[in-house]
Amino acid sequence: MATNVVMPQMGYDMREGTVVRWHKQEGEAVNRGEVIADIETDKATVEFEAYTDGVLGRIVAAEGIAIPVGNLIAIITAPGEAVPDDAADTDADAGSAAPEPAVAASTPAVAAVAATPAEPTPSTDGRLRASPIARRLARERGFDLALLAGSGPNGRIVEQDVLNYQPPAEPAAAPEPAPEPEPAITPEPPPVAVAVADPIPAAAPATPADGRIELSRMRQTIARVTSDSKSAAPHFYVTAEIDMEKAMTLRRDVNDAADPAHRVSVNDLMVKASALALAQHPKFNSFYRGDYLQVNGAMNIGIAIALETGLILPGVSNCESKSLLEIAAATKDLIARANSGTLRNEEYSSTTFSISNMGMFDVESFTAIIYPPHAAILAVGSVKEQPVVRDGQLAIGQMMKATLSTDHRVADGAEAAQFLMEIKRTLENPVRLLL
Repeated sequence: MATNVVMPQMGYDMREGTVVRWHKQEGEAVNRGEVIADIETDKATVEFEAYTDGVLGRIVAAEGIAIPVGNLIAIITAPGEAVPDDAADTDADAGSAAPEPAVAASTPAVAAVAATPAEPTPSTDGRLRASPIARRLARERGFDLALLAGSGPNGRIVEQDVLNYQPPAEPAAAPEPAPEPEPAITPEPPPVAVAVADPIPAAAPATPADGRIELSRMRQTIARVTSDSKSAAPHFYVTAEIDMEKAMTLRRDVNDAADPAHRVSVNDLMVKASALALAQHPKFNSFYRGDYLQVNGAMNIGIAIALETGLILPGVSNCESKSLLEIAAATKDLIARANSGTLRNEEYSSTTFSISNMGMFDVESFTAIIYPPHAAILAVGSVKEQPVVRDGQLAIGQMMKATLSTDHRVADGAEAAQFLMEIKRTLENPVRLLL
């Protein structure tokens, strides 16, 4: 039976997506979980996996064309099965009827692809490295990305590279030589008196000019989502100061024994401690749905990652069943793929709780805006040495502030305080992170 493949919603804020590359062609076999396309959202390029076995019977969405979420992009059939004429009207595996496709199903896919700009020349590894915003800007300006030098990680072309690129100018025609003027006879000027003037003062620094900064699509999306979150969810904030002395000692001991791929960061400690606290306080791993809370069994913790184009929040899945070292390895892999634009669909769309850490910027404390439809977000500051009192004696401790932003529709202040205290207890008795 034919299966409709629709544009997925990879994140709460996604409204449309663009297939930037099909990894499979019509008639090729596909396996469940196999990457069949790269889809560009407002924030990143994500690998899209097939959710059924079969044959890619028809490509509906041409590369480079924006398609609304839920619209048909391809049809997968059983081996040997012809694509039915009414395939676009059948239910997708997701359980809902696909809307009318942006490209008519009867239009040959090759003709639709031919109408799009040619793909730039790939790099030596077979794939041009460019951020989604850089690709979009290049298309809008008619630039060939293969002509640009990337300044991002591993030579990746970023937004600023496109903005700074100046296409070669057309050679100008040589001007007609001007006729030589007749020499003029200038009378000798009379002598004049020269006065010594005061020194001319240096020019004052130029004042910034009025101007206009165009917002990227990612920045527009961030503006919309944060505004919607603050207006819809009544935020309140609870802050705790955490003694990180034992946690930092544990981190050092683990890293001395671990291989580089499993080295633990402070953020990894926070992810593991949050997962343990969520198990005790499931409200904070839920979504507000009007007259009920949708409690999520899996703890998929989103991590705020700052790219050159803006902030994204992909997640580490199933943190409740991962060890601290497994979380550390998963986080490193997540950050690397976020920067290379190879995140998977579920890493965007299935997060249930989130953490934002600005400790690396020496920020002591801040509050974060909840990412919809999450119930809360944990804002983590830097670990600082400061005076503390231990057993009645003054000492130097390693202290950190963490602030929990909570949706008041989901939980009250006392519940938020208990959840945050659970995180504090774990970090101040960090052997629990290893159990």
